[in-house]
Amino acid sequence: MPAPNESVLPIGISVLLLVGAVLTVGFGLVRRRFAWPVAFATLVGVLANAVALLLAVLDAGPLRHSLGGWAAPIGIEYVVDGLGAFVVTVVAGIAVAVGWYARTAVRRETPDREVAFLGMLLTLLLGLTGMVLTGDLFNLYVFFEISALAGYALLAVGDRKAPVASFRYVLVGTTGASFYLLGIGLLYVLTGSLNMADVARLLPSLQDNPALRVALALIVVGVGVKMAVFPLFGWQPDAYTYACSTTTALIAPVMTKVAAFALLRVLFFVFGLDLVIHYLPAGAIFSWMSAAGIVVGSVMAIAQRDVKRMLAYSSIAQVGYIGVGLGLANPWALTGAMLHILNHATMKCCLFLVTGSVALHTGRTAVVEYDGLGRCMPWSFAAFTIAALAMVGLPPTNGFFSKWYLILGTIRSGDWGLVVVVAGSSLLTAVYFFRLLERVYTRAVEVEAGGVPTADAPLGLRVPALALGVGVVVLGLCNAWFVTEILQPALPVASRLPGM
Repeated sequence: MPAPNESVLPIGISVLLLVGAVLTVGFGLVRRRFAWPVAFATLVGVLANAVALLLAVLDAGPLRHSLGGWAAPIGIEYVVDGLGAFVVTVVAGIAVAVGWYARTAVRRETPDREVAFLGMLLTLLLGLTGMVLTGDLFNLYVFFEISALAGYALLAVGDRKAPVASFRYVLVGTTGASFYLLGIGLLYVLTGSLNMADVARLLPSLQDNPALRVALALIVVGVGVKMAVFPLFGWQPDAYTYACSTTTALIAPVMTKVAAFALLRVLFFVFGLDLVIHYLPAGAIFSWMSAAGIVVGSVMAIAQRDVKRMLAYSSIAQVGYIGVGLGLANPWALTGAMLHILNHATMKCCLFLVTGSVALHTGRTAVVEYDGLGRCMPWSFAAFTIAALAMVGLPPTNGFFSKWYLILGTIRSGDWGLVVVVAGSSLLTAVYFFRLLERVYTRAVEVEAGGVPTADAPLGLRVPALALGVGVVVLGLCNAWFVTEILQPALPVASRLPGM
């Protein structure tokens, strides 16, 4: 990686979110209706900064910003390469869509907590983007905790079971964070540094030290909890099911993806590809853990009667695809994993926005209560159908292309068990989505479930889902350009596809 250039762009996102959170709460306390405009303007500003950061990195290479003027490795620095800028842009884009949806949804679901809710939402994004931007292992832990604390608060706002589900996440999440902290503590004892680049420089001479294996295992388990990889996903189904729709629509698409990126950063940019794949068998173990998550998540999704819970288990399976790609770490698998971060974020956000709209507009949440809703809410379910087809992996949606690269990656690895899991799991995904779509479009409306809706959801709820549904198709049609022009230049040279 070339030496990063100094720039204020990386720190701009954190400053915007921090100031935006304070202003949102401040203006909201003066007049509650001021809170959403300030929060949404902050999200738009963050997206503009993220796009500028991505363009600058693709043009000039990695950028850094040393906090307080203290140079690394003594000081803390933000370091952004193409991958980091790409993930931050994905997070900011999803946040803008959810922010628009929140204007209507939050006022209906949590009218008395709107100001605090929007402040916490910006704080969550502060933690998640900080995890991507930082170049310091302990600073990563700090942002890990900031995002976790904000996530606990947001997940606790929902129906009467939400606080219990959030408390369970507190217990599991705190344990995971402790594992990560112990892991970087061991690395500090071994190397005397916490700067990612400095630790990466020192670790090859320590590859025979048994403590290095322990540190790697602790870090993988700690981040794996946040990523909800198998078997560390137990907190997720209840948390997603009982939280309010805005929280689920934001956390489900971005939180596990940021954790996946953080794991990629530590495994391949700190420990290094040779150490993780060839010397320590961490890659192979992680691939098979993720493959197990694909199967278990898909089977559990088929068994669910609640739509949000079905999507929650589906997320566990979809994160498994990313994990398989990271574990294999060949150019095709890594391209598929990074592409799936973007694709799954758009697909899953669209699906959760529609289920939230249905719940707010009709009060229906169960699979059997969706009978005939496709005729009553045609625009909402047009977006839902496109996203569902993308989840199955049908062309020309974006979900097809990321799965295609992942299948090529598993074939290249020669592990035919993984080939069967990744390719065959689309059939399991088709079972639970086609079962739901069959009810939506071919059954008569379930009158007893709360009356027959006479119109589609309000524009404030419908437009973000439709925009994401269009994005699912556009990303699929522009897949070749996106992989060639954006994703491949962002990957390390050794991890790029042949000829790129």
